Order: sequence, then structure tokens, then C-alpha cells
Amino acid sequence: MTDEDGQNGAGASARSRPSFPIVGIGASAGGLAAFESFFSGMPAGREPGMGFVLVQHLSPDHESLLPELVQRFTRMKVFEAKDGMPVLPNCVYIIPPGHDLAILGGALQLLVHATAQPRRPIDFFFRSLAQDLGELAIGIVLSGTGSDGTLGVRAIKAAGGMVMAQGSRSAQSHGMPSSAVAAGVVDYELRAEEMPARLLAFVTHSSRGPDARSGPEPSAALDKIFVLLRAQMGHDFSRYKPSTIGRRIARRMAVQHIEEIEGYVAYLQQSPAEVVALFNDLLIGVTSFFRDPEAFAALEHALPGLLADKPPGATVRLWSAACSTGEEAYSLAILVGEHVASVAQGYKVQIFATDIDGRAIAAARAGVYPASVVEHLSAERLARSFTLEPGGASYRIKRPLRDLVVFSEQDILQDPPFSRLDLVCCRNLLIYLDGELQRELVSRFAYALNPGGLLFLGTSETVGEAGLQFDTLDRKAKVFRRTQEGPTERQMKWDRFSRRASRVVAPSRAAPGATPTVREMCEAALLQHVVPASALVKCNGEVLFLHGRTGMYLEPPPGEVGVSNVLAMAREGLRAELGTALLLAAAGREPVSRFAVRVKTNGDFTDVDVTVHPVLGTGAEPDVPLFLVTFAAARPRDGAAPPQTSGDSDEETAARIAFLEHELSAQEDTLRATTQELGTANDDLKSSNEEMQSVNEELQSANEELETSKEELQATNEELHSVNGELQARLVELSRTSDDMSNLLAGTGIGTLFVDRQLRILRFTPSITRIINLIPADVGRPVAHLVSNLVGYVDLVADTQAVLDTLMPRDVDVQAKDGRWFAMRIIPYRTLANVIKGAVLTFVDITETVLVKESLRKVNALTRLAVVVRDAHDPITVHDLSGRILAWNRAAERVYGWTEAEALAMNVRDCIPEALRDEAVAKVRELSSADGLAPLKTSRLTRTGAVVEVTLISTPLLDETGRTYAIATTERATSPAADRGESRRS
Repeated sequence: MTDEDGQNGAGASARSRPSFPIVGIGASAGGLAAFESFFSGMPAGREPGMGFVLVQHLSPDHESLLPELVQRFTRMKVFEAKDGMPVLPNCVYIIPPGHDLAILGGALQLLVHATAQPRRPIDFFFRSLAQDLGELAIGIVLSGTGSDGTLGVRAIKAAGGMVMAQGSRSAQSHGMPSSAVAAGVVDYELRAEEMPARLLAFVTHSSRGPDARSGPEPSAALDKIFVLLRAQMGHDFSRYKPSTIGRRIARRMAVQHIEEIEGYVAYLQQSPAEVVALFNDLLIGVTSFFRDPEAFAALEHALPGLLADKPPGATVRLWSAACSTGEEAYSLAILVGEHVASVAQGYKVQIFATDIDGRAIAAARAGVYPASVVEHLSAERLARSFTLEPGGASYRIKRPLRDLVVFSEQDILQDPPFSRLDLVCCRNLLIYLDGELQRELVSRFAYALNPGGLLFLGTSETVGEAGLQFDTLDRKAKVFRRTQEGPTERQMKWDRFSRRASRVVAPSRAAPGATPTVREMCEAALLQHVVPASALVKCNGEVLFLHGRTGMYLEPPPGEVGVSNVLAMAREGLRAELGTALLLAAAGREPVSRFAVRVKTNGDFTDVDVTVHPVLGTGAEPDVPLFLVTFAAARPRDGAAPPQTSGDSDEETAARIAFLEHELSAQEDTLRATTQELGTANDDLKSSNEEMQSVNEELQSANEELETSKEELQATNEELHSVNGELQARLVELSRTSDDMSNLLAGTGIGTLFVDRQLRILRFTPSITRIINLIPADVGRPVAHLVSNLVGYVDLVADTQAVLDTLMPRDVDVQAKDGRWFAMRIIPYRTLANVIKGAVLTFVDITETVLVKESLRKVNALTRLAVVVRDAHDPITVHDLSGRILAWNRAAERVYGWTEAEALAMNVRDCIPEALRDEAVAKVRELSSADGLAPLKTSRLTRTGAVVEVTLISTPLLDETGRTYAIATTERATSPAADRGESRRS
């Protein structure tokens, strides 16, 4: 049982997964030409055994002509997709305008696009195809602008399917295929006409699968593949799930048309590029901003508890493991950044994002994503965190958000993890690993997290046997919290391993409420009572940490509180010596001391010993040199005080000191005035900068609005481009059809006239100009204004109007002035929608038919007359107006002597005496215009030349028009010669 489209109804079979590949083909601007090239390149005489679904950007306001146009390129059946329609092999299905298309259980599902976000029907269908078909899904991206389809082909590749893209040189618009190629998921980049052959070869090899019946066991071949991957790429995949690895390897074998796994191993040994391609296929992951919004909502709900115990100004440390191209890491940055801003506690956010794939990390660092990222982002988040790139095809992460995330390559299975973390996000990685590796990885996460920290996994993952180390906050969203338990034995082993690896791990603070150890109490007492007041600074003087009571030596400078600098904070008398000591320590990388430096404190001077010690950096910036500055009261030096210079007396020394102090005071006043002027200038510049920043923000807002409008116009332009392509193709087809019809009508010689409902001329064929006087300028004129060459027919307008009123055709035979006859037929002009738009008048030349009919009628009449008069007693003859004898009965043979055959070759003049011939001709003319003549006595000649007196009774023979065409004569002999002739004949 089939429906009107020849498709099986959406019954039970619609829910079963198809056993054949389904090819999704996406296109936009220039897609019609690409479709034609693709289907024209399909090998003749072979059914592909696949279903094809075409998704193009179509205007929702115009009816699509695409199904009719595509049908001209392929022998497969072409349907416009309907809701619930199952996809069958060797058929083509086309998305209708104004809908999004999905597939479920092999049946097409239509959804009306009802969101405010731009439509991305290709991404929508491709992702649905990947979820429904898995490794049987095939995605092809043809000509089009923008980036629609990129996220979809990534999903198809992640599901084990195959991806093709049209080469940028052959595509009319290369935006969409180039975006797919840049994503690194395209298996074949070909011309559209080259794709069908490669597609059929791929499906053929995929259906066969690897042949494991000969040669080494598949497990041994897999081990060899793992060895080659580890040797070239440095990563071990032997502990991944065999099913996942097997599907990806089988797909690469199909791409390379290799049937046996041993042959693929040999190919890997010979082709390092294929090793890289296999490595990239094994790392394919599906990610997007705020993927699984419900899970991120659950994580957002757990954030307040995470930050509850953190002091103001603390750093929130997060780790996004297996971050792929960075969407998940930036999603965490957006989410946590919003929450930190809302609590206004001055928290700092630091996110580490790692992945094994160097290409993905490079893309994440760039922070540029296709415009399709807007699908899962609100308008507020999009405006706050992204800027639209020129051209409108992509978005870039804004700098403040980008600075929160540090990207690096890391093999999470081999490299040591981060530590002292507040949140670890690792989604959809554990499902690809074996059970033992999953347990080990979860334990590493527990080790990396602070007590109370959060673990965020994928919706299909769990902590498994490590559940004692975590409390479940949301079972469905997979949000877990690290318990307060100490590290497990595996964690302790990992700690020892990391220390042996010389990884510097700072001792973590004791958990809140925990009892300090004796060592910790001893260290605290030493720091408090023995270590002098100190400051940990950078080489530029920036203060990182202060220990002890430093108020006697340092004080905050007046004005706004900014970055603390030890030189700006140094009290009077200390700044110069401290600056010199820092410069010497930085240059020599060795301790520098200054003794008995006089420092003014509370109106008095105190002697202070200052020492600067270089310290190796071990923090977030290990390459930045640090210095520990210690302050202590000056100790008495061994020996006497330094001797005075012998050349100066005490008075001279005092005077010199006073002069120097006066000069120094003057310089300080000048410097102070200059500083104040500089501060005023800085304030003015700051005010101007704020004004410029305000203007810049307004311009940026206006620019974003313009970019949004530009993107909407671009989408509309793509739809119009598609409609224009279809209309152009239809125009070419209509032009060709019009030419064919014009030549057909001209070749048949049938005069045809088209009029509208107001009887105005629409068009006509050249043949009708011989019947009705028409020229091209007459188009649009009423028929009643024209002059026809018809004789005796004046009802042309009335008959045409009657046909329009009754819709009944009318047939009339008419005659032109030149004597030709035409069969005129008037019929209504109907459109394909069965609407009457006017009438069509056709004139078929039937002159020959009329003449033949007339001749036949005359012959028939004469034949019937001959039958009647053949056996009459009196001579009866028939002749036409020219005198040619047409009939001669037996009595005429008996009277005149000529046989019938001889008489039919004669003229009636031959039977009339010469003296009477002119009179006889005049009588014939008189007879042709009258109903007949009275009996006439005249003479006739016999065959022997004898004259016979006869009485003629003549009767004209009339045609259908009433005209005389012949004369029948009955002759009665009145002379003896006639009797003698008869007796002689007898």
C-alpha cells in the first residue's frame, strides 16, 4: 500500500533504523548548479542503494521549484519531504520551504522554525542524521556562503560516518565547504561531479568490512596499529574501548578502499600521513557552547556552595580536561564569571584547558567560532562575550574572557594532573576508555580537587568505584562534590610519582577545622617570633607578600590604592638604598645588604639593616625572578665607627651637609611639583580616556547592531539567491518550451489566436495573418477592431464571447476572400490551475477537403442521375457549362449514333449544326442563370452528318450554393431522319 507519492505510509517500519546509508546534502547559494553536477555524475545503469536528502536554504515566502528541477538531473524518484515520510533507497527527498528537517527511525520529521535565531537547517538535519544513522550517516557540503553544516559534519564524523565537501575552486560560493574543511573533519574534498563515484566506492567497501579470517588475528593487527600510533604520535590508545577503535579504523579502511586489516597495517607503515589521519579520527569529538543546557543549569546551581567558604579575593581554579576546540572551557568561563561578578567578592578566575589534540588547542587559543555558536547562547551572553567578525560568518571571544583560560596540550592519561582545583570538567571522555582506566582517571580527578570541589562529567558517565570520594549533587546532570576524606592509596602513589618527576607541588593548607600537626605549629612559631619583617617582591618592586610588622619601614602611599610597590611604600631615607640593593641583586643574582640605613619613623630616625635575597620563582610564573627583602634593626658592627675624612674640619663637614640637605630639599620640592603636575595631567588624560571609551562603547554597540542587520540581510540574500537560481532554471526551461511551441505551431500551418477574457489579443501565430489582418502592434487590441478576410461570417466576436460564457467549444467552417476554406474552432483557455483566462481560436485550412467533398458530391449526383436516365426511352444528355458532355444514355446512342464512350469525349457543340452553335451557347448562358427553359425546337447532328429535328427540355443542375454547374437535356426527335436513324441503328 503506497500513498500518492509512491512512498510507504509511515507505519511500523518508520521506527526501524535503516540498514542502508542515507546521504545528507547541504547547499545554499549556487546549490542548484552543484546538485545538477552531483546527480549528473551518478554512474548510469546502477542504482546507488542509498537514500538522498537535500537541504538547501530556501525562502519561506516562495514555493520551491527544486523537486521539479532536480528530477531533470536524475532517474531516481524525487519527492518533497513530508512529515513522517520514510526514507527509501534510490530516492531523493527535498526539504520544503519554511521548515527544519530531522530524521527519526528512518522517517523524516518536519518542524516549523519558530525561534528568533537564524535558521541553520543543514546543521540541524546533519546532527539528527548522525544521531539516527550513526556510521551509516554520510554528509556532503556543497556550494554556499556562511558556515552552516560545519557543526553537523562534525557530529557525523564523531558518529563514525563519512564527510565530503565540494572543492572551493569548483564551488560558486565556497564559504560553507571551506568552513567544513577548516574544521578538519572532511574525508574527501572533490568536485561535485566526482563525488558519486567515490561515494559508491566508499559504501561498497564499508559494506564488506575488514576481512579478519586470514592472516593475524584482529587483536594482533590492532596492537600493531597502536604501536604505529604511539611511535609517530606519542600517544597510547591501547586502553580505549575496542569497539570505538574498531569503528574508526574500519571507517578509515573504507576511505582508503582497503578490505583487510593487515593491508591497512601495511599501508600505515608506508604512509605517515595516514597515521596522522587515523589519529585525528580517533580524537573526533562533538562539543558546543553550553552543550546539554540542563546539565550546565545544574552546575550553575552548585556554584554558590563551591564559593561559600572562599575568602574575598581568592582565586577560583578550574580544569577543563579534554576540552577539544575550547567551547566547553569558554562555557565554564562565562558561567563562573557571571556568578563571581554577581557575588562581588573580588574572586579571581583561572581556568586550565587541556587536550591531546594540538589542532584543537590551536583553534581554542584563536577563539574564533562559526556563526552557528549562537544556537545555544542567549542574546545577552552573545553580546557580552563575543564580537562578530567582518563578513558575519564567525564570532571571536572577547579579550577579557579569553584571558581567563590557559590552553595547553596534555595527555590526561600520562601527564601529571593539576592540583588545588575547585572544579574539574571532563565530559564524554570516560565513555571511550576501558573500566580500569576510568577508575584511575576518576581517582586522579579526586586527587586534583580541593575538598568540597566539584566534578562535572558527561550525562552517560559516572564516578563508579570512586564514589566514596564524591557526593552526588545531581545524578542526572552528573555533578559530584569531593568529600573531605583524605587521599586514597592510589592518590598517595600518584603523589610520590609526581614528586619523583620533580614536579613542584606547594603544600596545601590544612582543611578547615583540621588539627595542625606539630611541624606546622613549629613552623608557625618560627615565622612569628624569629623571622624578621620581610617583603616578597618582583624585580620591579611589586609586592607579592608581606610578613611580620613592616609598618616601621613601609607605609601605603597617598592616593588611590593600586598595585603595591615596595619603593613607593618605603619610608623616608629607605627608598634610595632599597632601590640600589634591588638593582644589584637582580644584576648579580646574589644577596645584597645595606647596613645602618637611616629611616625616618614617627619624626625620628632609626638605623635599619636591609638585605635583598634572590628567590627562585615557583608560583604561576616560575620564570619570573622574585626577591625577599628583610628589615631588621641595625646591629653594632665589630670595631670602631668609620673614621672621618682628615681633610675636612667638623664645621666644614656640617656646612657641606647643610648645603647638600638644602639642595636635596629643593630638588624634592621641584620633584613634588612635577609629580603634582603629572598627576593633574594624568587625571585629565584619564577623563578624556573615559569619554573616548564611552564613545567607543556606543560605536561598538551601533556596530554590533549593524552586524546583526547585515547577518539577517545575508541570510535573506542567500534565500533569494536560491530562489533566483531556481527561477533562472525555470526561465530557461520555459524559454525552450516556448521556442518549441512556436516552432510547432508555425510548422503545422494552423492559424492560432489567443485572446483574454476581454477579447483583447494576447498572441498569435504567423499563419493567421492570411485570415485576419494582424501585425505585432495589434497585441492588446480588441478583436472587434480588426478586419478579417472572411466572407459572409460576421459572428466572430459573438461566438468567442459565447464560448467564454458557456465554456462550450464552437466549430464553424468559414471561407476567406481568396476562396480558401477554414475549420474555425473556439475553445476556452485553461491554466494548470483550471482557471479560464481567455479563449483560443484556431483556423485549419480545409480547402482541399471542401473541394474533394464537392467533387464527390457532384460525381455522386451524376451517378445517381445516370442510373435514372440510362434506360429512359428518350435521349437524355448532361453537359457542364462549357459544353463538355457528362452523361449519354442508350436512347441517345440509338438516335445520334455515338456510343457513350465516344460522346463523353465530345463537346455538345459537336452535335449542333454550325449555323446554330452561337444561338445554342447563348441559350446555355441564359439557362445557367434561370430555373429552366420552355421546350425548345432545334436541330442536332448525327454521327453520319444527318440533321435531326428535336424538341429539347433543359433543366439546370444546382450545387449546395444554388449555382448551376451542369445542364440535363431530354431530347425528343420530331423528324423522319431520326426515325430512319433509329431504324438503321436497329
